[in-house]
Amino acid sequence: MSLSLSEQGRLAWAVDQAWRGALARLALVWAGLIALFWRDWAAMGHQWWDSSTYNHILMVPAILGWLVTQRLPDLWRLPVAMWRGGLGLMGAALLLWALGALASVAQITQIAAVAMLIAAVPLVLGLRAALGLLFPLAYMGFLVPFGDEAIPLLQTITAKITIALVHISGIPARIDGVFIATPAGLFEVAEACSGVKFLVAMIAFGALAAHVCFVSWGRRAAFMALCVAAPILANGVRAWGTVYVAQYYGAAVAGGVDHIIYGWFFFAAVIAGVIALGWRFFDRAAGAPMLDVGAVMALRLPAMRGISAGACFGALAAMVLAAQGWVMAADRLAAPMPARIALPEVAGWHRVDYAPRHVWEPRAGGADHRLLGRYADARGHEVDVFFALYASQGPGKKAGGFGEGALRPETGWSWQAPGPDVPGAHSDRLLAGGPTERLAQTSYKTGDLVTGSNARLKLANIIDRLLLRRRATMLLILSAEEGGAFRAADSLGAFRASAGPIGDWMDAAAKGL
Repeated sequence: MSLSLSEQGRLAWAVDQAWRGALARLALVWAGLIALFWRDWAAMGHQWWDSSTYNHILMVPAILGWLVTQRLPDLWRLPVAMWRGGLGLMGAALLLWALGALASVAQITQIAAVAMLIAAVPLVLGLRAALGLLFPLAYMGFLVPFGDEAIPLLQTITAKITIALVHISGIPARIDGVFIATPAGLFEVAEACSGVKFLVAMIAFGALAAHVCFVSWGRRAAFMALCVAAPILANGVRAWGTVYVAQYYGAAVAGGVDHIIYGWFFFAAVIAGVIALGWRFFDRAAGAPMLDVGAVMALRLPAMRGISAGACFGALAAMVLAAQGWVMAADRLAAPMPARIALPEVAGWHRVDYAPRHVWEPRAGGADHRLLGRYADARGHEVDVFFALYASQGPGKKAGGFGEGALRPETGWSWQAPGPDVPGAHSDRLLAGGPTERLAQTSYKTGDLVTGSNARLKLANIIDRLLLRRRATMLLILSAEEGGAFRAADSLGAFRASAGPIGDWMDAAAKGL
């Protein structure tokens, strides 16, 4: 049965009206969510604009707009209606936000803020319309700044690639963690040289190119693997080039060349190389539609139970208020604090003046009490002890936050390599000019938990705040300098043996015993 032109016009008008109303409601929900969670969006925007690692994210909104316009002619053919099941997705995003806020992990709250906008699409437009926008919705994940967590691993990988190439090129060199010593000087694979900025940008580019240029999932996976491997390997080559130039033209020239290559040509060359390698394998036909309406309509989906706009907005408002209210209540929690604390006595050890060869003082921002001192025993072992006590954990007072603990940014100390494993502690080797080496072992305690894992600490803090329990958090850093009468690891082992269970010792410090 065919429709007359007038009937087709009325049907098109009805479809347009349905989509216009749905898009207006979606814009209203998005605006409300961005306003209610503005702190998270502002924090993301600050990173997009001010951090060179995340400058590429400024292009993501434009890419999202382009991806949607590629689907518009076919998207209007999909049915649109509010879907009750979307409230479950929104509830999951709000729960994730609450967990992130309770743990004071900004990246989790930022992921959740983006997830809320994504969940609003099936809620307001319906499940089939959301499936028609599946890739643009997934690509919204690149709005979240990520990658800093991989910096230590990337530093290590880059250093290993560099030393291998340095040896192949005939330059005598030795490696110690992320430091490479050559006749031209000591080179550090610093955080800025880890290649993280190019890796995260390449992953975002690779995901877009894999979707637009390929149809085969196998080819997409291979292309993404190339987009991960290429910047890592290329960064190792770049670091080797800096070392190589320094051998013949000096470190100053090498630094200038590295800056030019790193800032202007490196990423463009890597992208060009990846595209050249993948070009012959592109299998999406030119002009092929980005949305297969027939496939979406053929999917067998659960019953689409609708919901009125008023009921939807009311339920959404209630969930948002519950999440934010719970976090506000948890933010007011604070464990009782003693008037003073003191480093406890340790059998066979005595306190001596704290006189490090290179100034070292850990950071414990927001802590209610801090102590730093040095112990020595009769044999000549020396150990530095830093202890901090927190009434609560939150923004500006996170025992395991970035820049907190043994390695403070911009203090002359650099991360060198992981230290030996120690039960209940996280171990790091640090290096400062001189050079001065230090082994630092970091432990956290809350309740009965004693751990060196920042993740386990955050999980315990989340549970406490979810249950509205008032528990103090403790930070202990035991450290020792290398180059004395004993190895740092031996001095720390001797101190731990004398101090007994480290959790009990931390409790004694918190009580001022």
